[in-house]
Amino acid sequence: MPLKEREITVPWTNVYGLARTLVALGTAGTLAASGTGTLFRSVGGAGRYPACEGRAAGSLFCLAPESHTGLTWLKWGCVAVLLIVASGWRPRFTALPHLYVNYSVYTGIAVVDGGDQIALTLSVLFALPALGDARRLHWERSREPAGRRWALLGAGGLVVLRLQMSVLYFQACVAKLPHAEWADGTAMWYWSRHPVFGAPPWLDAVVRPVVATSWGVALMTWVPLVIEMSLAAALLLPRRGRLYAMAAGLLFHLAIAVMMGLWSFALAMAGGIVVLCMPPGSEIRWRSRTPLASAAVGQPRRIVSV
Repeated sequence: MPLKEREITVPWTNVYGLARTLVALGTAGTLAASGTGTLFRSVGGAGRYPACEGRAAGSLFCLAPESHTGLTWLKWGCVAVLLIVASGWRPRFTALPHLYVNYSVYTGIAVVDGGDQIALTLSVLFALPALGDARRLHWERSREPAGRRWALLGAGGLVVLRLQMSVLYFQACVAKLPHAEWADGTAMWYWSRHPVFGAPPWLDAVVRPVVATSWGVALMTWVPLVIEMSLAAALLLPRRGRLYAMAAGLLFHLAIAVMMGLWSFALAMAGGIVVLCMPPGSEIRWRSRTPLASAAVGQPRRIVSV
């Protein structure tokens, strides 16, 4: 008795291409904007980076001789690879290099943060559709007949990515709730005065009067929780609701980048948000006059699977 045929959404669109670009630019920015002495140095309690032991032994940076010059060359080589990934050139050929560079960064540098961990996770999941992507640029519309197995693998990877982002935002929101500062709406008062992550001097003149008022600090504290929970529930929202959640999430992470300086984190999360909120198989039409209302138009492209 033949198996029932089902349709799956073709994963090779410029939506996942845009997400790959954002994630790659975030990691490239971390490497390009940080000196070799900052990236590779001794950290109290953790030893010297790159550590080159255990899971970190496979890092690209462990191939360099123990010299400042060798690590500098490898750093800029990684930046070059990431810029090629960001350009969208030959996703099939750049998928694994992208993954390996992100793995090397996450395990090999001394200033790793949550953005690097997210970027590594996303690059693993992006590799699944990218390995079957025969396009010259990931901005193009796929013109070649899609292979069933590659399409199924790629679509599955993007489904897991959406679930991962949904769980991540749910955990990010719920983990804050037991803390009194988030519950009573004062958390952003403390963050705005943090010596490292507080508002920079040029922005402090705007932020300080806002957090000095009860309504201002409450809104700055609770609005992020609402945005995080809306992104956690994005898969359950109607199409227009997802697009509004996406816009709110992107503005939220832009605000974090401007206020706290976490640009690589913001770009990695933006890449995940784009895939989470855009309908599967949809294409972004850059020339649309109202991109938010018509970013995903027409029916998603589908392929018959077995």
